[in-house]
Amino acid sequence: MDIESFDFYLPKELIAQHGVEPRDHSRLLALNRKTGKIEHKHFYNLIDYLKKGDVMVINRTKVIPARLIGHKENGVVIECLLLKRLGLNKWEVLLKPAKRLKVGDTLTFLKDKLSLTLLEIKDDGNRVVEFHYEGVFEAILDELGELPLPPYIKEKLEDKNRYQTVYAKEGESVAAPTAGLHFTKELLEKIREKGVIIAEIYLTVGLGTFRPVQCKNIEDHVMHTEEYEVPKETAEQVNLAKKEGRRVVAIGTTSIRTLESSLNEKGELIAQKSSTGIFIYGDYNFKIVDAIVTNFHLPKSTLVMLISAFTGKDNLFNAYDIAVKEKYRFFSLGDAMYIGDNV
Repeated sequence: MDIESFDFYLPKELIAQHGVEPRDHSRLLALNRKTGKIEHKHFYNLIDYLKKGDVMVINRTKVIPARLIGHKENGVVIECLLLKRLGLNKWEVLLKPAKRLKVGDTLTFLKDKLSLTLLEIKDDGNRVVEFHYEGVFEAILDELGELPLPPYIKEKLEDKNRYQTVYAKEGESVAAPTAGLHFTKELLEKIREKGVIIAEIYLTVGLGTFRPVQCKNIEDHVMHTEEYEVPKETAEQVNLAKKEGRRVVAIGTTSIRTLESSLNEKGELIAQKSSTGIFIYGDYNFKIVDAIVTNFHLPKSTLVMLISAFTGKDNLFNAYDIAVKEKYRFFSLGDAMYIGDNV
């Protein structure tokens, strides 16, 4: 499949720079995945598309303030983006400008409070570092770090929590599971009261979520891997729903990737901690997910390919064309879609 077939025109002014308040007042484009029918709503109307007995799966990962600004002894300023914890004090990071720090060099963020030593330069250009600090690393990170916003968000967030879901619990993600940013605690409570079961998974969202596909033929693309956890209770809830003919509604692509990665030979969801490099596109056969809530994604991205596999590419790109004409807001802090067979 040619990468160019997943491109679309998007005016820059439709790239959202801030979130709507209240969160659930963002717009919602509802799409019937079978007929292509479209309805224009607001996110708080999502409850009208959910059914009693549905299992709605959310990613409860937490975004950490992973962007640190440090300096060498000679005063050169270097940005450090935490990517993955490798040990108690060891992390895989992205440095910018990377070439200004050699193996053995030290970077200081706050005198006597936090510094790092560069241990290794990896083949992919990432670095392995060891942090040195006094106190609790997470507390220092909260004090010194900034949320690593996607590169297309140019404006600084006034409220850090706006790039965090209201149900974030634990984890070390460097990007938010953005479909979940539309929920308020009040909307979640109304959804529970309707008889919808809210189940949780954890997938650590990595930097790879921002990386565009570089290959002309998308089958040649090597997908990034991300760590996930499916709790026992979630596996039981999902498997019972599938057995009884009830729907599983995935909130966001991270939930989709987790659910479709953790299966046994019978197609049942497995409770486990593992990692996934699943690349969903084309005529992929979804085994667990029946309906999706998602944001509007970047052209030529693996995310738009994933959603295309669920809706059919023609249906999705027709919906995107309409969303552009109707001036929906795109990407992480933008508006949302509901995709199911009951629109």
